[in-house]
Amino acid sequence: MSTPVFSVEGLWKVFGPKAERVPGDPELTALEPAELRSRTGCTAAVHDVSFDVHKGEVFVVMGLSGSGKSTLVRCLTRLIEPTAGSIVIDGEDVRAMDKARLRELRRHRAAMVFQHFGLLPHRTVIDNVAYGLEIQGVGKSERRARAQEFVAKVGLDGMEQRRPAQLSGGQRQRVGLARALAVDPEVLLFDEPFSALDPLIRRDMQEEVVRLHREEGRTMVFITHDLSEALKLGDRIALMRDGRVVQLGTPEEIVAHPADDYVREFVRDVAREQVMTVRTAMRPGGCDGTEHPGALDPGEVVADAIKVVARSGKPACVVEDGRCLGVVDHERLLGVVAGTEPQKEAV
Repeated sequence: MSTPVFSVEGLWKVFGPKAERVPGDPELTALEPAELRSRTGCTAAVHDVSFDVHKGEVFVVMGLSGSGKSTLVRCLTRLIEPTAGSIVIDGEDVRAMDKARLRELRRHRAAMVFQHFGLLPHRTVIDNVAYGLEIQGVGKSERRARAQEFVAKVGLDGMEQRRPAQLSGGQRQRVGLARALAVDPEVLLFDEPFSALDPLIRRDMQEEVVRLHREEGRTMVFITHDLSEALKLGDRIALMRDGRVVQLGTPEEIVAHPADDYVREFVRDVAREQVMTVRTAMRPGGCDGTEHPGALDPGEVVADAIKVVARSGKPACVVEDGRCLGVVDHERLLGVVAGTEPQKEAV
């Protein structure tokens, strides 16, 4: 695995009187949220959180309202000052940055996309997209050329001279996304960017993020309260509750192996066949030679594999880089759907 873009270790954000005493006191850190508030008047919005975000990864932080996810993402660039712990971006200590370095971090290295778009109402689409470049001191002709490139990339060709009031909610969010992309950040930070959008527009914007990530491989940290959004977008998901990360893993790991009853309840209604892959369902070995009937990729979701096996009426090979990893049949695939898949065997 590559060196992390972001590395977070033992991060705390405590609100309340004498907040700094909480992380260092084992008796206080062991208290439940209500007990901590009663005893100290403090709330631990982020409670001893650690994780890495790797280059090119979509890392989703998910949780219900009040779980601490938005506070966490704001701590990454010190829009909110952490109480304790470390935050490192590309080997540099974020908590040690002075004001000038922080400005550079926010303008060049970690661009934020918020739920409320923050567009300048008197500026056109192209001038809104170019705004971050203007702040960076990029010359007018260059910033307009780069802004035009990203206006096209997010599907707003022909709308360059419109103002925000003339756009739909989804179009305004595309402007916000293009503005963030135009400054060419190392990492994009999304704070529930689509939660105010209508369901169909929201789905379109999710597809846009998937497409942009596929084309550009940009590192993203995505905050959401929506499980289906998290499962759709995330390479890995950190599921938060009461300021703590209760489980961190791939969508498949979280759905297949919930860490506790809270997570189990969260994923109870997930369509497993849309999340689980044939790698989980396959039996290692079993197909020899160069002919691989079915030829399923190990990352193929079970729903698509069921169609392949149903059409042929035969087990299908799971093939990666021309090498057969194993086979899947109808029984094993349906076992995954029902949640009775066999324990993973060694390949």
